Amino acid sequence: MEISGSSAFYSGLSSIQSGQNRVDAAAGKIASAATSQPSDALNDRLRAAEGNQQSNSASNMVEMAQGKFQVELGAKVAKASNEMLGTLIDTYA
Repeated sequence: MEISGSSAFYSGLSSIQSGQNRVDAAAGKIASAATSQPSDALNDRLRAAEGNQQSNSASNMVEMAQGKFQVELGAKVAKASNEMLGTLIDTYA
């Protein structure tokens, strides 16, 4: 019996990596928005767009939460696949 790489396991790892990338990107956007120091000339335009910035911060927080859940679910998929492969090896060994 030949056992090749488990597609479910690699799918779980891919999901973990995608989730981490999503969290990193959203955290970077939040950090860059928090550290930017606007000049006085831009304050008027920023006040007009302040509502939009708050919604962007909220959407970035949602992105971070989605990334967290994606990582957690990917870990569960990888763990379940690993346990299933271990069961197959124990059964045929």
